[in-house]
Amino acid sequence: MNSISANLNLMIKACEKASKILKRDFGEIENLQVSKKGPADFVTNSDLKTERIIIDELTKGRPNFSLISEENGIKKNKDIENTWIIDPIDGTINFLHGIPHFAISIALKSKNEIISGIIFDPIKDEIFYAEKNGGAFFNNQRIRVSKRNQINECLFATGGITEKEIKLSFRKSGSAALDMAYVASGRYDGYFQKNLNLWDIAAGIILIKEAGGIINEIDLNQLKNIKVIASNSDIITKLTEKLDKF
Repeated sequence: MNSISANLNLMIKACEKASKILKRDFGEIENLQVSKKGPADFVTNSDLKTERIIIDELTKGRPNFSLISEENGIKKNKDIENTWIIDPIDGTINFLHGIPHFAISIALKSKNEIISGIIFDPIKDEIFYAEKNGGAFFNNQRIRVSKRNQINECLFATGGITEKEIKLSFRKSGSAALDMAYVASGRYDGYFQKNLNLWDIAAGIILIKEAGGIINEIDLNQLKNIKVIASNSDIITKLTEKLDKF
C-alpha cells in the first residue's frame, strides 16, 4: 500500500473490522430487525452495530477527536478542530433488499476542510481513499476522474428525482458515497443530487478533488439539505448549465 497517514490507516482498520459485521448480516438479511426511522429512511441493527465498531476503533486511536455520525449525531470532544464524519451504511435501502451495493464512508474534517476520506464497499471488496495533497486511490492504484469532454457521451449518477426532463444519461444506484467514488475513479463522468446529508458525501468530496475533479462549494457546517454537482474540469460547466434549475 502506498504511504498513508496514521489517521487514514486508522480509518482503514475501522472499516475492515466493521465490514465483518456487514458481510455476516447481509448474508442473513431476512433475520434483520428493522425499525422505521422516517419515510423511506430505515435504521437496522447492522447500522447501529457497524457505527459502534467504527466509533470504538477511531476513538481508541484518537480519543479527543469530535464525531459526527448518522445515527448518533454530533459529539464534541476536547479536540473540536478535528472531527470524524461517519456513515456506517450508505445505501441502507439496498442493504435491506439484499442488493449488494452499499458502503462504509468515513471522512476526517480538520478545522473546516476534509483532509482524509475512505469509502469501502465490503461486498465487492473495493476500497477508495484519498488524503489532502496525496492523490486518490482505488485498491492501492492511483485513480483519476474521466477525461470525456462531450456531455452527450457522458454517464452521470444521481439519486434524486429531477424537477424537469434533463437530457442526460444517468443512473440511480442508491448510494451517494459509491456514486462519488465512481466519479473519482472515472466509472461515472459526474454526479448531481440535492437534499444530501454531510455524512453521505464527506469522503466523496476529497476523493473527487484528489482525483482531479471539480465539485461545487459545500458548507461543511451544514449537516443536511446539501446540493452536490461534480464532474471533470471539461464537463462541469456544461453540467452545471444543464442543471441550472435543479
